[in-house]
Amino acid sequence: MQTPPLDPNVADVAPTDPALTVYDEQHVVTYMRLLAAESEGADWREVARVVLHLDPDSEPVRARNAFESHLARAKWMTEHGYRHFLRGGATK
Repeated sequence: MQTPPLDPNVADVAPTDPALTVYDEQHVVTYMRLLAAESEGADWREVARVVLHLDPDSEPVRARNAFESHLARAKWMTEHGYRHFLRGGATK
């Protein structure tokens, strides 16, 4: 795995594959930032704006969907995805 970008743009919806994806590898830092923001009780709108680069005022549905799907994927990474890193990274 190459060093992931620190602040990449995100897709409208995070992957839901049962295995680690290249997108996941590229967004590890994003996932960590989302988990940190959640643990600090940050407002989802501010997180969407700062971490995901989406404007919740002009695109509330898109921003909320992206926030929720990426946070869910970040949690998946802590429970399952990390194992794929230990095995060598993404399969696709």
